[in-house]
Amino acid sequence: MTRGFRFKLIFAASLLLMLLGSCIGSSIGICYGRNADDLPTPDKASQLAQLHKIKYARIYDSNIQVLKAFANTGIELMISIPNTDLLPISQFQTNADTWLKNSILPYYPATKITYITVGAEVTEAPNNISALVVPAMKNVLTALRKVGLQRKIKVSSTHSLGVLSRSYPPSAGAFNSSHAFFLKPLLDFLAENQSPFMINLYPYYAYRDSQDKVSLDYALFESSTEVIDPNTGLLYKNMFDSQIDAIYFSLMALNFKTIKVMVTETGWPSKGSPKEKAATPDNAQTYNTNLIRHVINNTGTPANPGAGLDVYIFSLFNEDRKPGLESERNWGLFYPDQTSVYNIDFSGKDSVHMTPETNITSSNGTWCIASSTASEEDLKNAINWACNSGNVDCSAIQPSQPCYEPDSLESHASFAFNSYYQQNGATDIACGFGGSGVKTNKNPSYDKCLYMTAGSNRTAANNVPAKPSTSYSTHDEVSMLGFSCLLMISISFF
Repeated sequence: MTRGFRFKLIFAASLLLMLLGSCIGSSIGICYGRNADDLPTPDKASQLAQLHKIKYARIYDSNIQVLKAFANTGIELMISIPNTDLLPISQFQTNADTWLKNSILPYYPATKITYITVGAEVTEAPNNISALVVPAMKNVLTALRKVGLQRKIKVSSTHSLGVLSRSYPPSAGAFNSSHAFFLKPLLDFLAENQSPFMINLYPYYAYRDSQDKVSLDYALFESSTEVIDPNTGLLYKNMFDSQIDAIYFSLMALNFKTIKVMVTETGWPSKGSPKEKAATPDNAQTYNTNLIRHVINNTGTPANPGAGLDVYIFSLFNEDRKPGLESERNWGLFYPDQTSVYNIDFSGKDSVHMTPETNITSSNGTWCIASSTASEEDLKNAINWACNSGNVDCSAIQPSQPCYEPDSLESHASFAFNSYYQQNGATDIACGFGGSGVKTNKNPSYDKCLYMTAGSNRTAANNVPAKPSTSYSTHDEVSMLGFSCLLMISISFF
């Protein structure tokens, strides 16, 4: 047995329990920082979040007005105990009890608080406050137990990627040994209480500071090439996945195989200093749009395929009071007047919406349709993938809808293939479908069935309302997510 195969076998076996526990849905949330002038009131911020169907939000304190504003909205809230409050809460249980009584209980459960973060990136703090975190977490958990909320509200702490001493290749990920005195009891606490390890990940900084080693496309989820982990043979097409897996391998190295990783901050700035040329609205839109699609599709990571992942985008608003380079003040999706910095869609679909004035018969000159030589089985499988994992709205090819007739696999596949092709940059790869797709210069639209074109994110065929994608099959099927998890668990052993 070769060393490489033995490593893969051990890796697959140790990952099995993690995969079984992590095959759940993923979610996208938003960080609501308020270090800015002229921000809208918390009530208006809450309304903005609801308008964009945001279901999860993180705040950096337990501000009363914010807690009230999110009451009865259904939005799950992550609240925080700032670093400045760690000392009193870590020293005395009564302080934690009082904080919970005054900051949480008056607003819960109308305000749906699900997480409390105790401290933030303490290993990066100028003062040595790491030793205060776990005692404070324990006191907060004890306070929750006293009122019976320990199972409904999870307690954790957030960290920067600097908590690792090594993150590349992912399989060599390791925690910084200088933090061992703090991390070991922290991880024991998380494992015992089934709380997530919370990490703030910023591929932007990795690209900005190492442009000779990191490509912009790799940081933006746009890379057409793959980076191989020499120890595992796993292939990575984006830095986000690589950083996530580095955390998982770091946890596994310390024998913590059941702790789930949660990304409590990530994003991309829309503006920067003259030296920060990658900080643009286009790059920010690209990163966050691809991130949302990647997470919502339950893609998982190469080491955890199909695994659920909860991610919070930083941030809701630009924050002009933040110190540092220009980019620090321009991470927001919205300006303080609530107008968008750039278009973003939290549903996981493309962010640019077609308007009634759009000329849908114009195009970049190419469409993607089904090959006339493709087998029925290949077409059926490709339609299923496009309409589910591929995030294509296949409403128009359902019975009684404009693109249902002619009722043939080739016709339906052509519509689905083209939608995926146009949504994903109209590249050759996006029209692959295992050889079942071919490009054409002739617009395949007919009658009221209008094929998507470049620049649109959905078909305008007869203004069909969006519906959940359905499986193209006459048989009862296992849910796509459950099937994917079972499949990936099997694959991990080979």
